[in-house]
Amino acid sequence: MVAKGGARFPDAMILAQTGGTEDGEFHSAPRTAATAESAAKLPSQALSRELLYKFLLAEIAAQRGNVRLAARAYVELAQATRDPRVARRATEIAMNGRMGDIAAEASSTWLDIDPESPQAKQTLIAALVGNSKLQDAKPLLQRLLAADKARTGSTFMQLHPLLSRYPDKNAAFELVRELAKPYAKLAEAHFAVAQMALSADNPEVARAEVAETLALNPGFEPAAVLNSQFLQRESTASAIAYLDGFLTRNPKARDARLMYARMLAADKRPTEARREFETIERDAPQNAEVAVMIGLLSLQMQDFDAAEARLKRGIDLQYRDSDTLRFYLGQIAEERKRDAEALGWYEQVQGGEQFVPAAVRYALILARQNRMPEAREYLRNVQAQSPEQRVLLIQAEAQVLRDSKAYQEAFDVLEAALEAEPAQPDLLYDVAMAAERLDRIDVLEARLKQLIAMRPDHAQAYNALGYTLADRNLRLDEAKVLIEKALALAPEDPFILDSMGWVEYRIGNIDRGLAYLQQAYLKRPDPEIAAHLGEVLWVKGDRVQAERIWRDSLNSHPANEELKAAMARHLQ
Repeated sequence: MVAKGGARFPDAMILAQTGGTEDGEFHSAPRTAATAESAAKLPSQALSRELLYKFLLAEIAAQRGNVRLAARAYVELAQATRDPRVARRATEIAMNGRMGDIAAEASSTWLDIDPESPQAKQTLIAALVGNSKLQDAKPLLQRLLAADKARTGSTFMQLHPLLSRYPDKNAAFELVRELAKPYAKLAEAHFAVAQMALSADNPEVARAEVAETLALNPGFEPAAVLNSQFLQRESTASAIAYLDGFLTRNPKARDARLMYARMLAADKRPTEARREFETIERDAPQNAEVAVMIGLLSLQMQDFDAAEARLKRGIDLQYRDSDTLRFYLGQIAEERKRDAEALGWYEQVQGGEQFVPAAVRYALILARQNRMPEAREYLRNVQAQSPEQRVLLIQAEAQVLRDSKAYQEAFDVLEAALEAEPAQPDLLYDVAMAAERLDRIDVLEARLKQLIAMRPDHAQAYNALGYTLADRNLRLDEAKVLIEKALALAPEDPFILDSMGWVEYRIGNIDRGLAYLQQAYLKRPDPEIAAHLGEVLWVKGDRVQAERIWRDSLNSHPANEELKAAMARHLQ
């Protein structure tokens, strides 16, 4: 039972409710002797029936989820008690409940009670900004920046997170530019203006302010990173060269090194990129993202030992998408001919983008082991998480059948699926390709024309129909028109370039055909492109070059039927 009068307000209970934290949009200074002295000056408040009632009302309302009632009750308590801890509690409840009006009133009350509190000022600023009262926040921000010269730079660095969600980006930019005017020699002030200029879609001002930041402080890492991004828009090589020089002068700049490593990876320089990520890893051995990047770069370099070790490390460090890592580990096991291990990894993929690809790889391994019924049953039992995944699983079953040369069964599976979903573009295309294997050109043409009518920009549909006609020496002029349409839609596609070369060759334009085929092979040394290129070279009389291309491709693709057929026609 609580005494009816004379007791002080229950300090411990209030402190327990606030949790003793001081984190908000701004970071407050650590507790010092000054704050302890401030705590000693807290008001001595008798616990009356009315105060106890309001306190219990506030807490019960908070526990039952009535945040507005709890915040309002705490504001009234703060105004009655003049206790800064109660005002802080009111502010926290209102801010967490995203009630901008009450948060502004509560933090204003807090600052009125404790005008020297930096956190009260910061929280009121955040509340005013969140409540779209930018001009009311301006004088508080000015005083906050001027209050402690040792913290002015760090305060400028916190302006962008505070203002980035403000809807009027130009108004926020102008506010920061005004705040920065008295601090022309402070690098952080210029950088804050640069950040807000970018938010306001004003890259010219942003670049100028970044340049000024670096002129004042050449080692200012955030500005160097942003400057490298500006340079990358014009030339990746220039951005890489800039970061290389910056890191030479500032070898401990981790964010700059991370950007440098990513740019090297994007520039297809995996060996150098991996070296930089390994440097970062030495300083941050518990960083899962870094371990995974090293693993993926190692996989790209076909360094399977390093790739496997780092990807497993990523799983141990609880990487955010561990299912993708398990999928890659399954691929590594397959590359090493360790099928049982690969099956184990694929089976562990439980969701995400690699869920269906992992199931497909699992089934293909079973099929490769002459376990076709088991492979098909496995695919049919996979629980698709969307209609798109169901289509992918059907396509996978057809692929398993095609790989086993069960072409009629593959066609029947796809046709049955198409009957259930007659407007599914991927199924239309796959049925057409399955029909081609059975020499059902009538079905192929009907399905591809249906797909073209549905998707007039489907480059592969035009290409498949045009190439099929050209390969069979049928309606060559029509075939060329179809392939030209495909090439207009996808001018860099190596397979469409191959089709164009093949139809030109069939028509009799051998030199033009050769030029297209050479371009296609340069982009992608696929065995079927190699078969066509060798054929045209052979006809032109360059038989040594033709045989070299065929044999090189056969070494990499010993089972390709079209390549072997081309060689059998010409090599004895």
